[in-house]
Amino acid sequence: MNNINTLIAELCSNGVEYRELGDVLNYEQPSKYIVQSTDYKDDYKTPVLTAGQSFVLGYTDETKGIYKASKEEPVIIFDDFTTSFHWVDFDFKVKSSAMKMLCPKINVEINFRFVYYAMKCISYAPQDHARQWISKYSKFNFPIPPLAIQQEIVNILDKFTQLDTELEAERESRSKQYKYYLNQLLIVNDKGLKANGVRAEWKTLEEVCLSISAGGDLPGNYIKGQKTPSNKYPYPIFANATDINGLYGYTDNYKIESDAVTISARGAKVGYHTIREAKFTPIIRLITLIPNKEIITTKFLNYVLDITSIVGTEGGIPQLTVPTVKKIKIPIPSLSEQERIVAILDKFDKLVNSKSEGLPAEIAARRKQYEYYRGKLLDFKNVNNG
Repeated sequence: MNNINTLIAELCSNGVEYRELGDVLNYEQPSKYIVQSTDYKDDYKTPVLTAGQSFVLGYTDETKGIYKASKEEPVIIFDDFTTSFHWVDFDFKVKSSAMKMLCPKINVEINFRFVYYAMKCISYAPQDHARQWISKYSKFNFPIPPLAIQQEIVNILDKFTQLDTELEAERESRSKQYKYYLNQLLIVNDKGLKANGVRAEWKTLEEVCLSISAGGDLPGNYIKGQKTPSNKYPYPIFANATDINGLYGYTDNYKIESDAVTISARGAKVGYHTIREAKFTPIIRLITLIPNKEIITTKFLNYVLDITSIVGTEGGIPQLTVPTVKKIKIPIPSLSEQERIVAILDKFDKLVNSKSEGLPAEIAARRKQYEYYRGKLLDFKNVNNG
């Protein structure tokens, strides 16, 4: 930042010119680069791209109509409907015509990577399904400081981007390690022995739980959408959904007094399970398991369900029933062994999944820091405004 401030004082203390994106970028229609086959395989060479959130749809073995991008000649893939975009420096094909390939105009002195970061500062959500580049997005103004300043900004933001990539890679590595230990610590062979020789007994969920019940109707008094407890409505209501952990709202009473594990019983997330703290109310299509703590701990129950096949009914909308859940079998080692396993898995879970600490928290903090500095670095006085 000190170096940039020095450069600004030397090169553009009175401000910088602002120009429209369309003045500095050319676009190319993707028609000749559209993939013909949807037979994607991971061992094929060429990625097939969409500018949406999925970005890489798969890989194709087609050899014709490939867009040749590289680190020396990169391109920005722009989705003309969603206005999402990606930096691409490798060969590719595209999925549909709802995309544009953006490149710098030859006669404009501009750092293309700088323009990419400037585009990320544009806050715009399309209100219709019209194509957006020509009608709207290309007309957004952005600052153009001297090239030396552009490059310094790119250097700083690239470091943040690289750090984010490294943290995500670390998280992925730890996630794989977590899944490995999850299986190593919980899998029991046909002789009832774990990998370390500790014996475990197969029991049904009905045998290890004090109760297994389906969620009922909404309580008489509640506030839908309330996100935190209040004096009047202190007890959470949980539904079958997974957004915001299934929180539906809050009420003035509770149905379940103990901590428990709930399982989503219907829809695309059937089988999704999580721990609930004591004093809550489950509603329709959410099954609640209250463990018998003389046999199994709540945390161990939740972990062991991670390696347990929880299958809904076939045909129509998948769903679970209480009688079906009661019959599911899980391995039960001693309580001391359960506690040992939980202590190990908790460390991995915190590192991989916790939003308040561990890698997710670190990634979130770094992204917030990146967005802050990106905004500061691209905030220039407009020389045309005096």
